[in-house]
Amino acid sequence: MMSANIFLILCAYYFIKPLREGWIAVSEISGLTKMEVKAYSSFFQAIFLLFVVGWYGRLSEQLHRSVLVTRTTLFCISNMVIFWVLQPNLFFEALPYSGIIFYLWVGMFGVFVVAQFWTFCADIYNDEAGKRLLPMIAIGATSGAVFGSKIVDSLVGSGLVPSEALLLAATLPLFMSIALTRIVDSRQHCATGGQQSITYGNKKSTPDDVSKKKKQQGLGFLLNGAKLVFKSRFLLAIALLTLLNNWVNTNGENLLFHVVQDSLAEQAVQLGIVEPRSVLEFTRDGTTAFYGNFFFWVNMVALLLQAIVASRLLKYGGFGAIILILPVIALVSYTMMALVPILLIVKIMKVAENSTDYSINNTARHVLWLPVDSASKFSGKPAIDTLYVRVGDGLAALTVLIGVQILALSTVQFFVINIFLVFLWLCFAVMLIRERRKLV
Repeated sequence: MMSANIFLILCAYYFIKPLREGWIAVSEISGLTKMEVKAYSSFFQAIFLLFVVGWYGRLSEQLHRSVLVTRTTLFCISNMVIFWVLQPNLFFEALPYSGIIFYLWVGMFGVFVVAQFWTFCADIYNDEAGKRLLPMIAIGATSGAVFGSKIVDSLVGSGLVPSEALLLAATLPLFMSIALTRIVDSRQHCATGGQQSITYGNKKSTPDDVSKKKKQQGLGFLLNGAKLVFKSRFLLAIALLTLLNNWVNTNGENLLFHVVQDSLAEQAVQLGIVEPRSVLEFTRDGTTAFYGNFFFWVNMVALLLQAIVASRLLKYGGFGAIILILPVIALVSYTMMALVPILLIVKIMKVAENSTDYSINNTARHVLWLPVDSASKFSGKPAIDTLYVRVGDGLAALTVLIGVQILALSTVQFFVINIFLVFLWLCFAVMLIRERRKLV
């Protein structure tokens, strides 16, 4: 049931993720390139998620975990309906900045809802059971991503289903996910004799205690999750590793998006598409179709890696092997992109990097939390998996700002910057391995 649950969540996410890329591609701002619009939108996600993490932290102190998951997921479903209404050329021609707002929201949804599921997993399983079961559950995640992206690639690419229908379709698997979460929580409650925690927060706190605590904290709760990582070298290493991972990956995503937009612009000229509205529709649909295909191959390779490699690598190589493999692959990939910076090579190398991130590295991220106490899991993990991920996006935006507006860097020079960041990533990975060994 847990595997089916994450299958449904990832399926819903990959219904809307390609649509996000198509929507941001036609959200132009005067004086900025499309890569800058995408990069700066990612930066604002970091600020937006600071408030989301704080809001979630307050809810986690009040609500039973199944109620918390239910309410947050229903909130996301309601947002999907709103964005469906606001899509360009549906009920409105094009509301200013609606594509940027949608981009911010999808980034929050994709990181936050998935992080919430894995936090739920970490609370259900102990260290021994988690090592055995999490790699299997992760197969459900990659399967859902493959299924969702394949549907987008096939239906939107063929023109059988309009891209605007994807938002409504994504609500159905989320409703089923809520049902599975409640069933699993109920079964776990019965299996433990009704002694599981009532809330994600302090198990011994009364409602009056929680209320007093909130009054004392005021708006300080917004930074609690972010500050927690400085209480131990282990949590700090996780945060820095997550930040560098996403900084490198987002730099690569921005460069891929830039190359795709240049390619579509050339195709439009070759096809004689010059009317502004037609160009926008061609760009939006072409970007959506490209990313549907790209995500399909990323997730198909990730599924194979998850099913065949991840658990065996963890068993025979240990935690160190699964945490180091992604930065090693990233180092090789960005070296190749720097040497041959063409769309085909960039796409292949990004498929290699992203598929490893979504499979083997995804397993590593969740396994490393198993020996951590419950309070740190539910305070630190959501903060790291949301806020620090998006801080990496913010640094990637700063890289684009300086590289484009000040230094006028070439594509090759951007790839060289990523190679340097990967070396830092490897250093903190070694630090994390040592700190986890001490904790265990």
